[in-house]
Amino acid sequence: MAASIGRFFSRVSWHGSCIILKNTLPCISLRYTFHRSATTQSGLLFSLNKRGILKDAFPENAAQDQLPQLLQSGCQTVYCGFDPTADSLHVGNLLAIVGLLHFRSAGHNVIALIGGATAQIGDPSGKTSEREQLPSDVVEDNTRAIRDSLQRIFTNHELHFHNDSKKLGTVTLLNNLAWYKDWNVVAFLSEVGRRFRMGTLLSRHSVQSRLKSAEGMSLTEFSYQLFQAYDFYHLNQNHSCKIQLGGTDQLGNLMSGHEFIHKVTGQDVYGLTIPLVTSSAGDKLGKTAGNAVWLNRDKTSPFDLYQFFLRQPDSSVEWYLKLFTFLPLAEVERVMEQQRQEPGKRPAHKRLAAEITKLVHGKEGLESAKRCTNALYHSNLQALEQMSDAELQELFREASFHELLLEPGTTVLDACRRAEAIPQGGKGYRMVSEGAVWINHSKTDSPEQVLIPGQHLLANGLSLLKVGKKNFHIIKWLNLANTFRDWGENTMTQQQQK
Repeated sequence: MAASIGRFFSRVSWHGSCIILKNTLPCISLRYTFHRSATTQSGLLFSLNKRGILKDAFPENAAQDQLPQLLQSGCQTVYCGFDPTADSLHVGNLLAIVGLLHFRSAGHNVIALIGGATAQIGDPSGKTSEREQLPSDVVEDNTRAIRDSLQRIFTNHELHFHNDSKKLGTVTLLNNLAWYKDWNVVAFLSEVGRRFRMGTLLSRHSVQSRLKSAEGMSLTEFSYQLFQAYDFYHLNQNHSCKIQLGGTDQLGNLMSGHEFIHKVTGQDVYGLTIPLVTSSAGDKLGKTAGNAVWLNRDKTSPFDLYQFFLRQPDSSVEWYLKLFTFLPLAEVERVMEQQRQEPGKRPAHKRLAAEITKLVHGKEGLESAKRCTNALYHSNLQALEQMSDAELQELFREASFHELLLEPGTTVLDACRRAEAIPQGGKGYRMVSEGAVWINHSKTDSPEQVLIPGQHLLANGLSLLKVGKKNFHIIKWLNLANTFRDWGENTMTQQQQK
């Protein structure tokens, strides 16, 4: 079994696994390896280990000698796989992507492999029951969404985090359905299956734990490690890939991949595992209470992603800065010193949230997250006025959205009733007069007050109504431009008359 350094990452989802190499030799803990020589102390692996991004290497002598020498000998190809079992990756997958980006920044080529085929099989690793079978059209939609997400993150890294003085490696996005779709089961078993031994496959921890469960394990799930092993072989033969990156729960699949490649080609290939990232409560990061924090905007807005990391406990923030950002370790220490000097201002939390949001959603996404933060928590009217209707809907996901025509003389009471924010009749009137209604962060207790541009009606054509503590309504006024023009002309006339 692999020696443990700490608990970190939650399993990447794509091609369903991540890792690799050398026979059934034991893995070696990187913490005890990357200080053996001056070469390893100055190398990429040593740097990643200091950040806590790497946990184990396979085979045992890889981290000490072979793998550092391989990486320093020239450009290598590294891959990580993700099965599209959902229409977005989540923050638990982010560390694997960050790992690939570090290799790319060092000049190595990286492959992100989407498991369009293996997602229909289901990786049993880390699972207590079999995944529900996904229809092929759902897998196809998920694949498209995850490919777009990965492309966006790789682009954001290149635009906002890359040092132009260094040459980046290439990025390749592949789908393993491409080499399985025309292959029949008899040919696959004849060519691939005969290379494996049942005793070895049955000994894998992921298999043993499921066989001992009440539900057991299906033949489909059991065959997963054959497919992942062949994926690595295919990338090795067609893209000269010798290194696989993946989560710690993929050790059995890693060993199967090495065994297959070694038997067929005699080559040595290598695997690096990423630690499990957990919250202070021991939950997988981003999946607390079953509510995943996603990397796609339509599932988790930039504001929600920003707030998720802003709310992390003090005990985790330094660790996450090292794992998820590209800040030099000296800069991380400087930020943490600021945190110790001014804990109330939370500079480390803000830097963590900003760096991750910019990586996932770009500069515009970060600016959107900050606008939403100022509008919601600081009652900043200017920030609210700069927000688009889409941002408001992201910020107030439970809010009802109304498109209304602004009529001359529309009052506060009219707006609330047309938006169905208050009951009809005397009860609704009393709610306004008793101060239960807020418009654009200002309490409004005059039901007959005509709506005022710049106060009740923002320049972006929106009004944000809040009734009580948590009931929000967003109004999009369709003809507000004319209202603002008329209001401006009337204001100028009044000033001239004075």
